[in-house]
Amino acid sequence: MEQQPLLKVDNLVKHFPIYGGLFSKQVASVKAVQNISFELKKGETLGLVGESGCGKSTLGRCLIRLIEPSSGKVYFKGEDITHVDNNRMRDLRKSMQIIFQDPYASLNPRMTIGAILEEPLIIHNLYNTDTERKARVRELIDLVGLRPEHLTRYPHEFSGGQRQRVGIARALAVNPEVIICDEPVSALDVSIQAQVINLLMELQQKLGLTYVFIAHDLKVVEHVSTKVAVMYLGQIVELADSEELYKNPKHPYTKALLSAIPIPDPKPRAERIILTGDVPSPIAPPEGCYFNPRCPIASDECRKQKPQLKDYGQNHFVSCLKV
Repeated sequence: MEQQPLLKVDNLVKHFPIYGGLFSKQVASVKAVQNISFELKKGETLGLVGESGCGKSTLGRCLIRLIEPSSGKVYFKGEDITHVDNNRMRDLRKSMQIIFQDPYASLNPRMTIGAILEEPLIIHNLYNTDTERKARVRELIDLVGLRPEHLTRYPHEFSGGQRQRVGIARALAVNPEVIICDEPVSALDVSIQAQVINLLMELQQKLGLTYVFIAHDLKVVEHVSTKVAVMYLGQIVELADSEELYKNPKHPYTKALLSAIPIPDPKPRAERIILTGDVPSPIAPPEGCYFNPRCPIASDECRKQKPQLKDYGQNHFVSCLKV
């Protein structure tokens, strides 16, 4: 029997209104996320990649309704959570957590690490006694490789890597099933990045977690992901299993991104695909294919007709008229 998706997204859209004029009427909108659809099974990791401003973080926040979607649906374990009330959403947040990009900005500087980790346990009323909560906090701090004496310290007393471990521990406090990892290592040194990535992968194996992993570093995404979605201007332009996408990229944008990955060996020289021009404005995206102004193989057809995300075999979805 085929495993049912833990998380399913159906035509998710998020537009941010822009107001102007004398009466502050809506004059335009930022089309941050456009008709995103995908499925994610328990234990899988979806890597989200793309240039800055393509809508990755907005999508991640829409999945757990930190930002309310404009339209479309998000299903968790078959339940449509897009329009559930605040009480039900609060209950669901025990199962869906997020690790933020900047660990310092996401931790309350006035609270000790122990208080930060205990707070979600109190909010969700997970343990009956103070002793049980303190025991869970000590378990969490040990799980992410920190020491019990760290619980009495404040966020400013830690390094970036240690603060990110605290952020991970806080996300794990309520025993979630899905964690949105919003660029969790981009603000860290390379050596610390490796430690945090290895920690996340170990915890996934140990606790059966499901990740949506948002990142710029394509090598990191290849290492951690079971499937990868490439985003451009709010849309998914290519979606496939990680191994398939890296071995056989089909979309011109994906090929350009992969050609930019540094190769440790200086002898083989891969062809570098240089994209010309800037990313178009999400307020007024181009006609036809959104990528056509920068695409090296675009034709008149691409400038008129908007491509759809189609399956080209082996669950390899591509949005391009030239494939």
